[in-house]
Amino acid sequence: MTATLLEPGLRRITAPNPSPMTLHGTNTFLVGERDIAVIDPGPAIESHLHRILDALGPEQRISHILVTHSHLDHSPLARPLSEVTGSPVLAAGPSDWGRSPAMQKLADAGGIGGGEGVDRAFAPDRMVMDGEVIAGDGWQIEVVSTPGHMANHLSFAWTGALFSGDLVMGWSTSLISPPDGDLTAFRGSLTRLAARGDRLYYPAHGEAVRDPALRCRELLDHRAGREAQILTALQSGPATPAELTARIYTDLDTRLAPVAERNVLAHLIDLVERNMATAHPNLAISAHFHTA
Repeated sequence: MTATLLEPGLRRITAPNPSPMTLHGTNTFLVGERDIAVIDPGPAIESHLHRILDALGPEQRISHILVTHSHLDHSPLARPLSEVTGSPVLAAGPSDWGRSPAMQKLADAGGIGGGEGVDRAFAPDRMVMDGEVIAGDGWQIEVVSTPGHMANHLSFAWTGALFSGDLVMGWSTSLISPPDGDLTAFRGSLTRLAARGDRLYYPAHGEAVRDPALRCRELLDHRAGREAQILTALQSGPATPAELTARIYTDLDTRLAPVAERNVLAHLIDLVERNMATAHPNLAISAHFHTA
């Protein structure tokens, strides 16, 4: 399969890793005409590596490898691609980078679970920060810090478009699994993006988001609605995240039940942080949560 031209200077290759969490697979983006920036090289699938390399013309070279975040469907191919091309891998930081003090405390204490699909071996060649501009021949890409789905999640802005990784997708909401995922940070990132005025988003899974501000508001409204459901469910009595998930998600595909439970847990942690709920005997995946 050849790369799909999305607009002048931008092509997409979708990795062959379809699933309920990745839709058709991970979108790898190629930005540029001569120097090529690869955004999200994808999972460790050799055929996908060859497809990226085969997409290069005789006068093209990969000059930069950018990673939105270090989940196993996004970052593992970065190192093999770097070794073949000599290009540096740029990201916010390794997989345990950037957690809020509250999330780091939970990680240190244990008992919260999490870590699904994390590329623990990931380490960028260079850490990039919010507002930094990465430049190649004929293009510039601005780094936009967007934690929430994962603490080291970045988005990348290019000619009015935003590569939004897993933070904003048109077909689904994001998994937020503490301590790497953080609902408070997720809401902050959505609010920030909604105010930017980007013309469209290119997410890491699925098709382009054509009305970015509206989609951000929809996702914020969705989270507000889920919080209301959780608080209503807690009025029936204390419950664990698993029990709350069963009460709220009455028609859920059983394959997605663990994902739903992690999202419920993220909401519960956020409610505890805001003094709207309490956890007994302590904040853990097995805790019983009460309204405050």
